[in-house]
Amino acid sequence: MSNIVGYIGQRNALPIVIEALKRLEYRGCDSAGCAIIHNNKLQIYKQRGKIIDLERALPEPNQCSGNVAIAHTRWATHGEPSEVNAHPQIDCHGKIAIVHNGIIENYKPLKKQLIELGHIFVSDTDTEVIAHLIEQYRKSEPTLEDAVRVALSKVEGTYGLVILCEDEPDKVLAIRKGSPLIVGIGENEHFIASDVSAIVIHTKRVFYLQDDELCVLQANHFEITNGLREKVEPQFSTVDWDISAIDKGPYKHFMLKEIFEQPTTVENAFRGRINEASGNARLGGLKLTPQDIAKIEQIHLVGCGTSYHAALIGKYMIEDLARIPVQVEYASEYRYRNPIIPENTLIFVISQSGETADTLAALREAQSKGAKVYGITNVVGSSIARESNGGSYIHAGSEIGVASTKAFTSQVTILFLLAILLGRQRNLSSLQGMEYIRELQNIPAKIESILKQSDYIRQIAESIKDARNAMYLGRGINYPVALEGALKLKEISYIHAEGYAAAEMKHGPIALVDEEMPVIAIATNDPLYEKIHNNLEEVHSRKARLIAITNERNNELEQIAESVIYLPSTLQDLQPLLTVIPLQLLAYYVADLKGLNVDQPRNLAKSVTVE
Repeated sequence: MSNIVGYIGQRNALPIVIEALKRLEYRGCDSAGCAIIHNNKLQIYKQRGKIIDLERALPEPNQCSGNVAIAHTRWATHGEPSEVNAHPQIDCHGKIAIVHNGIIENYKPLKKQLIELGHIFVSDTDTEVIAHLIEQYRKSEPTLEDAVRVALSKVEGTYGLVILCEDEPDKVLAIRKGSPLIVGIGENEHFIASDVSAIVIHTKRVFYLQDDELCVLQANHFEITNGLREKVEPQFSTVDWDISAIDKGPYKHFMLKEIFEQPTTVENAFRGRINEASGNARLGGLKLTPQDIAKIEQIHLVGCGTSYHAALIGKYMIEDLARIPVQVEYASEYRYRNPIIPENTLIFVISQSGETADTLAALREAQSKGAKVYGITNVVGSSIARESNGGSYIHAGSEIGVASTKAFTSQVTILFLLAILLGRQRNLSSLQGMEYIRELQNIPAKIESILKQSDYIRQIAESIKDARNAMYLGRGINYPVALEGALKLKEISYIHAEGYAAAEMKHGPIALVDEEMPVIAIATNDPLYEKIHNNLEEVHSRKARLIAITNERNNELEQIAESVIYLPSTLQDLQPLLTVIPLQLLAYYVADLKGLNVDQPRNLAKSVTVE
């Protein structure tokens, strides 16, 4: 995802927006740029690469100071990463500068029309079309705001858009459709950003723009109008993040910090939501009565990437504890395949950011069919949080590393609570519920014990860091964990890795196994242990480099495995909260030992807000 920031106030704007960009760089960046009004002239600075490259290209402060500025880091969609394609994009006369998140689907015919009208384009981006459209309609519309409205009425697609105009240097315009923008309120100053982490150091009082709302920001004033050009009063929120949460502290990378935060974040996910005495869970945001729960005939869980893997685990949990059929869907497919949603279907969309474009579109598709949709997300005030019919926050805090870790285990924790809640209303006894709740409370300490093995896991990583391919195996509820482990390795180490249900290995993947391939297998003490043990014997006979994850007091895998990681025992439905931890650490250490940028892996963004 691209990132947007802006400032208008009494202070020098450029250092503020540059620092704000740095707080968003973790979300993905292949170029960066900014616009500032200096001595009543619009000045543009852009560079390919990271924000540090932009900083090096900036002139001395006395040559580029001012009280209003906008800035952007780009994650390329249309047009290769380059200086000319970086934002801000400008009009023909260099009077209008815009930064944009999203995709303009009809930019090609619009560009053709504008060229015929005499406009000159310099970039390959879809964004530049918007700058020229605004320029065109300023000729006929009475105000800049009117020109923006008319210009965007011609546009098909999504946008979070911030606009600066040389002729009106005392204002910044912001408007969105499908891409998030947050306004921060300060003392005689205002901030605009695509993510609240960019501005929380300056203010904790914010509001979230809604689709088609246009906000005009001045140093000591703002005004919002909707698509009908009616004045709108915003709903203010207070950001409760601890600023230290977006600092690495003693850790080398955010990802490592976030892995080690999981004893706390898992506990945060269930704190105040369990009742040990009754063996039940509370998820008040669902707003479901016992009568509503009794009517549920099936559940759809929808997500992308890591959230999809959490949903797969949720399927095992809910079907086991509540005996309700669960269908798990990729959001990107769900939105297009005209899903069948029977009347008594409960739908959950899962997204760390609450802004994932495909997941948000899936939510809207389901609602258009009359379904009630509930969100599981981390970010208060996000689009999914606002548009869903209810839901639960995972309370993981700010997750900076692109490769999700603590958000995943928090999502799984919420899904486990959901399984308990539904199960207690259906067929789960209070004694069974009490057993599950008691063991859930033990999980944070058990995660702590696994984290103490980090040095040992780093040694294993050293032994496999030069591998070109890896295979991850699991069965039952640990099969989705194998998928997640493979995804983590791919994301940050660039080693090709695939996860398989262990029994499926015989149906093709075993052909890939040789003495060079690491095979990472989850073989915990559950009803399928003997089955997966046989699968691992097959791997061993083909001389694969087997790394096994199993429970304490099970040493028989040492006879066939190159390395064994021992975990505390737990209930079967809670195993993923433990088995995923060594896989996260393994991926992290492999990438770190290879000297890679763990927090900002190539081609990836933290929040994917484009299709």
